[in-house]
Formats: sequence, structure tokens, C-alpha cells
Amino acid sequence: MADGSTGPSDDADAHSLPHNIEAEQALLGALLVNNDVYDRVAAVVKADHFFDPVHARIFEIAAERIKKNMLATPVTLKAFFGDDAGLAELGGPAYLARLAGAAISLFAARDYAQLIYDLAIRRELILIGHAIADKAARVEIDSEPKDQIVEAEQVLYQLGEQGKVDKGFQSFRRAITEAVNVANAAYLRDGGLAGIPTGLADLDKWLGGLHNSDLLILAGRPSMGKTALATNLAFNIAKAYRRGTRPDGTEGAVEGGVVGFYSLEMSAEQLAARILSEASRVPSDQIRRGDMTEDEMRRFIQAAKDLENCPLFIDDTPALPISTIAARARRLKRQHGLDVLFIDYLQLARPASSRSEGRVQEVSEITQGLKAIAKELAVPVIALSQLSRQVESREDKRPQLSDLRESGSIEQDADVVMFVFREEYYHERLEPPQNDPKYVEWQTKMGELHGKAEVIIGKQRHGPVGTVRVAFEGQFTRFSNLAKSYQEGIAVDFG
Repeated sequence: MADGSTGPSDDADAHSLPHNIEAEQALLGALLVNNDVYDRVAAVVKADHFFDPVHARIFEIAAERIKKNMLATPVTLKAFFGDDAGLAELGGPAYLARLAGAAISLFAARDYAQLIYDLAIRRELILIGHAIADKAARVEIDSEPKDQIVEAEQVLYQLGEQGKVDKGFQSFRRAITEAVNVANAAYLRDGGLAGIPTGLADLDKWLGGLHNSDLLILAGRPSMGKTALATNLAFNIAKAYRRGTRPDGTEGAVEGGVVGFYSLEMSAEQLAARILSEASRVPSDQIRRGDMTEDEMRRFIQAAKDLENCPLFIDDTPALPISTIAARARRLKRQHGLDVLFIDYLQLARPASSRSEGRVQEVSEITQGLKAIAKELAVPVIALSQLSRQVESREDKRPQLSDLRESGSIEQDADVVMFVFREEYYHERLEPPQNDPKYVEWQTKMGELHGKAEVIIGKQRHGPVGTVRVAFEGQFTRFSNLAKSYQEGIAVDFG
């Protein structure tokens, strides 16, 4: 072409896409003159980032030779383009020599590579936009608009991830620096926590707070208080939220955090009612019946006013696929920020693929997806899980790792596995008749167990396992710190 631009075809639409042929020529020339250029640009630009298909083939072949410790020059590459019609149009093998003559300096190579990459991304964005428009224009029964939105978000996110080139090996010095920064953040926090405090002091001591990129499983049998504990933690974190400048200079949460809560079982209104019950200290059953005194109603309204700006976001869409959970979490982080993500509960989520290979495989895909979300968004993800019925057949009802439904994948993918256990629930159902001699013994034991619960840490990748005792107020569905006198004699396993 007169302007020196070449492209995949003479199509006007193709050539209207953003590109820079001269930058491609200069980078290829530098690569053919000095093969060390490849190490500088390999993490930034790939063959398919070149606009001209001939340039893409030259880069691809040169890269393959360099990776095999073979020389890539105009002379050595000549043999690979003997029958290449595209190169023939540009002047044949002599074009390779002309590229070498247009070489740039070694130090400028990365800048040129970044320019080529940026233009490639712009072209891809344009093509994605066209594809979205074309698909939206076709009204088809099996292509719902909401599904198209999720697909578009996934494609755009994948495209964005291509630009994260600072991956791969890092020096031990850099790793040490990051470790020191985490330790310093822990040192500067009250209580010595590196992670986000849960609001339960004894639990925080065991976990060190909630850590970014961790997948935590909170499991229990029905009526143990899984959802209650999750909402308590979510509320505590959101209530403590304060934005500011972090030690690393970035803006974000310096206390508490922005919380995302997927409520796949309960409605947002029911979840909000639970939180308001805790905040106002009005029993949840009274709220449901509307059986409140004037003072209780006043406290309830005041709690609602105090919490209306609380950074707690609830999504109560049922049966969400893991891909949609990820897409909506990304959107929340982009729009409002995101520091902790809750899923209630794991078994109600759906795998991304519709092909069913058994429930165990589906759960495995879900847990792997949740772990990927935790790492991708750099937030702790807390997923609730059911336990199998085999717990009920044992004399000691305390749950174990083997009690997890489809336990293999859950146990494997989780960084922390916690169980909620209330012995009071089981002992209450053993009540003998009042004229039974054992009634007094039962009543005494009930008094000892009343208002107490256990959070059993069955697995912790970076810390000890054992039991944390907490207080439980059933009328408010509230977990709180237990008096220190009750915290004695807790078993710790550092194995």
C-alpha cells in the first residue's frame, strides 16, 4: 500500500481497524538483528497480536527457533518462507533483510511491543462489540439477553486478563518484600491480624482474620446456625468498613470491608430481617409476626436507618451458575469495591457447563470455580456447605471432614474448613419426662449448654485446627464472643 500498511486483505473494514505496520516492522527487525529482544517482549506480545499475517508468521517462526536456542536471522528464516505467497507480495526473502535494516534499539523494543499489544486489544474490542451487536440482533429462543450479558462480561474479562503480563517467576527478594508487608500490616492492626477481622475475637485469633485469595468452607447440619454465623460475619465486616489509604499507598478498606453476599436459599428481605434483628436486639420471630412493643419498633427502625448505607450487597437470585457468580462479583468489585464474598450455600450453585457427569463432578467444578474467584479478585470467599446425614447416626454429633457432602473436592480446594456445632440442639431433643430421675441431670446439662456454640476448625492450610467456643443467642440469630471463663481447656492441634 502507498502508506506502507499491509493487512490481511484489501477489505476496507479490515484496514479501518487500528494498527501500526511500521511498529511491527521495527520490532521484527530488532528481533532478527538481536535475538535477545525476544526475552524482553515475549511476556507482552504474541504472534496473533500482529495485524499483518505475514508479520505474525515471521514472529512465530523466529520465536520457535529462539526457544530452541537456534539463531533467527533473515538468512535462517529464508528457508521457511520459500512458498509463502504473502511474503512474495512484499518482495520475498529480501523483505526479511529490509526488516533487519529497520531495526530499533534493544531498549525501545518493549515499548514497541506494548504499542502492538495495545492496538491488538483495541481491534479485539471492536470485533467483540460487533459480535455482541450481531448476537443481540438475532432473536433466538435459546439465547436469553441475560445469558448474552454474562457471556459478554466473560469475554471482556478474559481479554483484560491477557494484559496482566507480570506473571510467572518472581525473585525471592520480591516475595520476601510482600511477606514483610503482610506481617507489618498484621503488626499495625489491633489484635495483630493480617486479614480482615470477623468481629469474633476468638475466631480471629485462630484464623488471623480472613485472608485474601482464601476459600473458606463453613459447614453444618440444618439448624446449627450456618446462615446465622455467615450473616453475623458479613454484618460485622460491613459495619466496621472505613475507607482510606492502605500501607502500600493504595486506596481501599483500612477497616472492615465491602461485602458481597449470594443468598441462594433465602430472599434478600429475610436476610436483612436477620441482620436487623441482631442490630436492634429484637427477636426475629417477633419481627416476622409484627409482635413488637413501641420501644422494640423504635429500635428496629433506628437500626434500619443506621445500616441503610452499610456496604453489604445481597444477590438472592436462585440457582446461579458459577460463571454468573464470578461475573457479578467482578462487576461488584468494579463498581463498588469488594473485600469479602459469601455464598449461601455451595450446593445450591450450578456448574458453568450443562453437561452433567455426576453430582461429585458438579460440586468439584463449583469449588474450583470459587477458589478461582478468590484468587482472581484477591478476596476471601466464604462458602456455606451442607453435611451428610451420617453425622446423625454417631453418638458424638460433632462433624468431621468426612461428613462434607461430596467431601473430596470441597476438602481439597478449601484453605479453611469450619463446622458450626451446637450440642444444645441435640441435647434438647433428649428431654426425659419430668418424673424421670434423669430429668434433673438433663436440666443441669441444658443449663451448661444453653447459649453456647462451637466453631470447629477441621482444616486450616496455614494454621492450627481445633475448637473455638462462641456465644449463640437464638432469638436474635446472633453469634458473639464468649466470656473468657468459658474459653479454657480448648484443644489445639498444630499438626
